[in-house]
Amino acid sequence: MMDIKKVGIVGAGQMGIGIAIVCARAGYAVYLMDAKPEQLDVAREAIAASLDRSVNRGWMKEGDAANAFARIETGTDFAGFHDCQLAIEAAVENEGIKKEILKQLWPVLPKDAIITTNTSTLSITRLAAQTDRPGRFIGTHFMNPVPRMGLVELIRGIATEEDTYRIVHDFAKHLGKTPISAEDFPAFVVHRILMPMVNEAIYTLYEGVGSVESIDTAMRLGTHHPMGPLELADFIGLDTCLGIMQTLHDGLADSKYRPCPLLVKYVEAGWLGRKTGRGFYDYSGDKPIPTR
Repeated sequence: MMDIKKVGIVGAGQMGIGIAIVCARAGYAVYLMDAKPEQLDVAREAIAASLDRSVNRGWMKEGDAANAFARIETGTDFAGFHDCQLAIEAAVENEGIKKEILKQLWPVLPKDAIITTNTSTLSITRLAAQTDRPGRFIGTHFMNPVPRMGLVELIRGIATEEDTYRIVHDFAKHLGKTPISAEDFPAFVVHRILMPMVNEAIYTLYEGVGSVESIDTAMRLGTHHPMGPLELADFIGLDTCLGIMQTLHDGLADSKYRPCPLLVKYVEAGWLGRKTGRGFYDYSGDKPIPTR
């Protein structure tokens, strides 16, 4: 079994930052790469703030947090992956972008290094085919926010070797996560179940069955969900929700996955949820206010 000492991560967005934090906290050296230097500045601030919160809440000792931060190196080029035993692609959920990243990534890595992708919907088999090592390629779908969520979906492509699966399974457990196995079908397990529920909640709003507030209250109190489906959609990002529904609809050719027209309209309007300040709720004030 491979001894993983250094983990490389492509993409310093919300997911890449979270993955970097949990890897550094688990004792791994981390190389976090992004093409935009300004995004790396944002990432370093976010990582420091997250570790500080862990200290303030008693989850980590101050020295352990400082050591974790020191384990994270950042950079804007692929050269930093030359000594990584594991590389995690965590870029935007766009197949073309991911394929281009993988084509640049694999030539730099050691020959026996494992490559994983944090995709939540895309074909592992197709992405693996962009590399020289489909047998050492696997999907690792971390949940957002990564430091708080306990699950990682492990998705084998058609060529993924059993040894690769076992190494990454043990790696996920070392991070303190619970890994589950999922087959290489659109959206895997979590989003295959979650996104149609969110889409149906939007249809419920679109058809006038309930208001934003009544739908979210019903699911929080009626099913004990921690947040309502429309609030959750805003948290995830409505563009992300739409992209996942389109992947399901295209990949499975079933009308039950048709994105709700209201979701399409919100995305076309640029109302993407929390990240733009407006979605099913308006976040411009002290308290989120329903927009419908």
